[in-house]
Amino acid sequence: MIMNSPSLYLIPVTLGDTAINRVLPTYNTEIITDLRFFIVENVRSARRFMKKCNPAINIDGLTFFELNENSDRKNLERMLTPMMEGNSMGIISDAGCPAVADPGADVVAIAQRLGYKVIPLVGPSSILMAVMASGFNGQSFAFNGYLPIDGNERVKKLKHLESRAYNEDQTQLFIETPYRNNKMAEDILQHCRPSTRLCIAMNISCEDEFIVSKSVKAWKNNLPDLHKKPCIFLIYKG
Repeated sequence: MIMNSPSLYLIPVTLGDTAINRVLPTYNTEIITDLRFFIVENVRSARRFMKKCNPAINIDGLTFFELNENSDRKNLERMLTPMMEGNSMGIISDAGCPAVADPGADVVAIAQRLGYKVIPLVGPSSILMAVMASGFNGQSFAFNGYLPIDGNERVKKLKHLESRAYNEDQTQLFIETPYRNNKMAEDILQHCRPSTRLCIAMNISCEDEFIVSKSVKAWKNNLPDLHKKPCIFLIYKG
């Protein structure tokens, strides 16, 4: 199942407490079971995910390198030492697809530079799934990550993204730290045009999934509670 030459497998993770067989193919579990070296965002959550994929996996026989916002970027190449010794490796994020809005992208860049084969596995991407379900432009869209924390700067950014949605006919996506979701939604309703369309995509692929698109005007006084729930916000021209 594993390639003969050292390869870097990008292993998607469920977006929440979702059954593995609902969102991930069996092939992914086979790859996970065959690998021995992993670069992960959080060791504890990675171990829990792997046990969920295969309860029989020998977790104690695996080697983990932790990569997150606190990692020293000068030492990233050392994480690929097992590949230099002839072993394939896997990258696992906390949720969704690794290397997308994720520090794993830095390691992938190094693997590409060193000439290793990089293999992305199939799995849930909240970004693409939100675009799919929004009804907005799927031909041209931009993911903008986190908006500024400062209130004035965030309003400026929101207005800039709204202008792009109208002027470039482009769907604009962004996210917020879950405990600030409600404030983000309120800012959108306060500062965007009433006709601008807003899609709120919350808990994608989970049992309580919520993906609804309305005009800003229609959302007013009708917002769901988004507190501490993974969300993606999408805006598009009215």
